[in-house]
Amino acid sequence: MDSEIKDFLDKVILKDNIKGLLLDAKSVTFLHNEEELYNATIGNDIQRDICYDVDGRIVKEATVIKAKNGIVVNFTDPYMRRRDPDSMIIGDNLPTDKPRFKDIFGYDFEVLRNETYEWLKRQDLVVFVFGVGQVNLDLYGIAIAPANAAFFCFALGILQKIEDFRKFNNPKKPFTVLYVAPPFRHKVFGGKQRVVHYRNEDLHEIFSYNFYLGPSAKKGVYSALIDLGEREGWLTLHAATTLLITPYGNRLTILHEGASGSGKSEMNENIHRQKDGSILFGQNTITNDRFILSLPVNCKINPVSDDMTMCHPSLQKGDGGLVVADAENGWFIRVDHIKKYGTDQDIETLSIYPSRPLLFLNIDAQPNSTALLWEHIEDAPGVPCPNPRFVVARDLIQNIVMKPVNVNVRSFGIRTPICTSQKPSYGIIGIFHVLPPSLAWIWRLVAPRGHANPSIISTSGLLESEGVGTYWPFATGKMVTQANLLLSQIVNSPKVKYLLVPNQHIGAWKVGFNPQWIMREYIARRGGIRFSPSELSPSRCQILGYALEEMFFEGHEIFKGFLKVEYQEEVGNDAYDEGANMLYKFFVDTTMPFYKDPELDSLGKKILSCLYDKGSVKDFEDILGISSYYNMEEGE
Repeated sequence: MDSEIKDFLDKVILKDNIKGLLLDAKSVTFLHNEEELYNATIGNDIQRDICYDVDGRIVKEATVIKAKNGIVVNFTDPYMRRRDPDSMIIGDNLPTDKPRFKDIFGYDFEVLRNETYEWLKRQDLVVFVFGVGQVNLDLYGIAIAPANAAFFCFALGILQKIEDFRKFNNPKKPFTVLYVAPPFRHKVFGGKQRVVHYRNEDLHEIFSYNFYLGPSAKKGVYSALIDLGEREGWLTLHAATTLLITPYGNRLTILHEGASGSGKSEMNENIHRQKDGSILFGQNTITNDRFILSLPVNCKINPVSDDMTMCHPSLQKGDGGLVVADAENGWFIRVDHIKKYGTDQDIETLSIYPSRPLLFLNIDAQPNSTALLWEHIEDAPGVPCPNPRFVVARDLIQNIVMKPVNVNVRSFGIRTPICTSQKPSYGIIGIFHVLPPSLAWIWRLVAPRGHANPSIISTSGLLESEGVGTYWPFATGKMVTQANLLLSQIVNSPKVKYLLVPNQHIGAWKVGFNPQWIMREYIARRGGIRFSPSELSPSRCQILGYALEEMFFEGHEIFKGFLKVEYQEEVGNDAYDEGANMLYKFFVDTTMPFYKDPELDSLGKKILSCLYDKGSVKDFEDILGISSYYNMEEGE
């Protein structure tokens, strides 16, 4: 036995089949730190084509180049540049609501699993151990990949920090193993992005049959965390978290949830300003009128998490609050909004002058050049890829928070289309709405994917559901189990308050991500969700909870049509009501399977009954008996 393999097996407890894979492989190189991962991606070359033999045919999957500021990866097939929402397949026989391999292909996954092991044995392999999240919970995973897939490993080693197993004081038992075997995408899956999950009582195996980082290196590990939490009764939320410090020194922590493209990464960004420092909040798509705001000093942003937020029981204080930590050690940041120099100074500076190499995806760069975030690769002539990204270690992020935080506000983001009297839609959501906790739970069950999602392949153009908590595409178990866990979490954290925030459009106005940026500044200055009852009123559409009666922001009175969209001349009551009916039907259709499931908590059934009975906002509030906001008149 090779001495390095022996050292590895002495430090890492593996099942016999995985031991056999490593012992029988053509060669195995163990990697111990980020620098070794980087060097393995391209060696002394400045460019490499990543190719595989598929039944005698050479298939080029990607091109990897060495830039001055990191590694740039571009996939040959434009389809591989975004996450396919149907990428997950379940290979085991444990309870699940997801498609099973055997049901799709007519034979047991064990056959392909063994074929995958045998293919890997014929390769030169790279292997490394990675930790999970910013807090040391003694959770570890292992990655096993062909050597020419080292760029994939480099990304994973940043996203979930590579660990030097030689420094372990005692043997570690991994809770997940990730295998990379790209040729099977063509051999078995017809060229589609597919990741097969194989669970048993103490190990979650992830078979990544494609190279796109979204469903594999990133969300594959997320799936293993969700699976672990499902068995142990805790959640890893699909959310970004930011600790805000106002110009007056007040602190507020917002956890922002939502489907891909709903503003999670943007929650940790500075407000985008015009050259004169003003903020173009929105522009009317019909009249071209512009609504301008000024903000002399914005809150200091202290990022906590970007996409995966862990709510592990060991973090909780049992005081009715919610304590969270980052479930990642690196971030996969989308930069489709950066189309020119100067759009986001902090991110651009970080990417151009990093202290350690980064990994760029879907960025057009030449060998030995500097990869620039606004140089998006084209999917077709004149058609830029909508999903350019880069991977950065969290310790390189400015003002990053290195410890768990208490959450004050949970906001939920949704991408909304234009809504006008000529084109009614669900774009009827105001700048933000205050939600009763029971309605906040329903929004997480429904989890709308929203309008023009840049991260996901979709052809319907219709309102679609991302699934419970917006993390359902990455969960391997049963929807009702996650629904019950979400409800339990909300009930057990009554100190937390809830908001709903749109992006892209408010009625006839194009607003981008400004609603959540202005909400962030406004709520932080108010010290949280603190209102007198006269400042809020039930929305015309009860699903939207409470709307503001008026809003003043740094001396500006916010146009009432941004608070209550029916007040916009271009919308009016009729178009608003038509949009409300679209939302209501979508909510009923999406939640009915939960209601019919006998495993749904009885409290959940009561909340959904209120929805079907078209209960008032107050009715929703009374179900849990938890106030939607801190009443300033009562001194709460």
